[in-house]
Amino acid sequence: MDNLKLIVMENCKDLGEKVNKHLQEIVSTNEDLRIPIDEVKFNNGEGKVVIKESVRKKDIFILTDPMNHSITYKMYNYLNHKSPDDHFVDVIRTLCAIRNQAERVSLVMPFLYASRQHKRDGRESLDCAVALQEFIHQGVKNIITFDVHDSNVQNAIPSSSFDNFYPTNIILEKFVTEEDIDKNNLLAVSPDNGALKRTRFFANMLGCELGGHFEKHRDVYHVIDGKNPILEHEYIGKDVSDKDIVIVDDMISSGESMLDVARELKKRGANRIYMFSAYVMFTKGIVVFDKAYKEGLFEKVFTTNLSYIMDEAKDRDWITIADCSEYLAKIIYTFHIGGSISPILSATSKVLEDFAHNN
Repeated sequence: MDNLKLIVMENCKDLGEKVNKHLQEIVSTNEDLRIPIDEVKFNNGEGKVVIKESVRKKDIFILTDPMNHSITYKMYNYLNHKSPDDHFVDVIRTLCAIRNQAERVSLVMPFLYASRQHKRDGRESLDCAVALQEFIHQGVKNIITFDVHDSNVQNAIPSSSFDNFYPTNIILEKFVTEEDIDKNNLLAVSPDNGALKRTRFFANMLGCELGGHFEKHRDVYHVIDGKNPILEHEYIGKDVSDKDIVIVDDMISSGESMLDVARELKKRGANRIYMFSAYVMFTKGIVVFDKAYKEGLFEKVFTTNLSYIMDEAKDRDWITIADCSEYLAKIIYTFHIGGSISPILSATSKVLEDFAHNN
């Protein structure tokens, strides 16, 4: 019997169920590949993880989403929501419960924990690097993530397996098949310097021009919500008048910065604006997006189901969610059989090739 098994954390159930079904098809079995676990929380806030089946000699893939804020628990009779830190500790508990009995353990964490804390200045913590080192210390052999904020963070574990995949093909296929787009009237614009490389990649995939980027001028003397507020966005690039625009970033947090960029592009005469991000968090809710959509500021947000999206956002006309579960299942199976990941990393889309060359 095949020893491939999944441990799906409670923060990743929907995605885990889809991945399980795809893997069942790949390995031609009706057996549920998921090993059941209990994530226990005591009244004082402490917790533990109990694995309810043997993991001995199994090839385990742990699926987790540290950004799922919908999981709640009672502590001293107060209702708390699990934070990314809570989810991180539950992964550590799971690894401790496995007790090195598995043949191999791989961690599938599409949205990498603390990935925005990938570098530091002065006396501040470096959480992502510490987390990666702890995963390896607890027995993880492979770390699988998607569109990580800064892939240089893997330097924290230079001798370990760290693979960063991109859902670009899947998102863009949705875009070109569902929207009436002329690539000759399309520009890709980066919201800041950090997203410039990602935006150039999108432009290449679509066969359109890279329009330019924005410079964020921040107030270095004040910190609000853990960051320096943006004073203004300065656009550097080509004329956007009457052009359709794609704005690309790895994640949308509150979305205020992305909407500011869209607003600045509209001031410069841009036509339809589409936003692309592997992850959408909407940390301040979706009201600002509802308002901006009604004002005609943007057409749609294209994203993935690799991380939690609040229910209120899923039904909005302005969001399109690309299902990456089959892609993730193929990645897991490739790791399981020891196959080469190069074809996956370099895979091209026939749909996008046709769009880029024939449109």
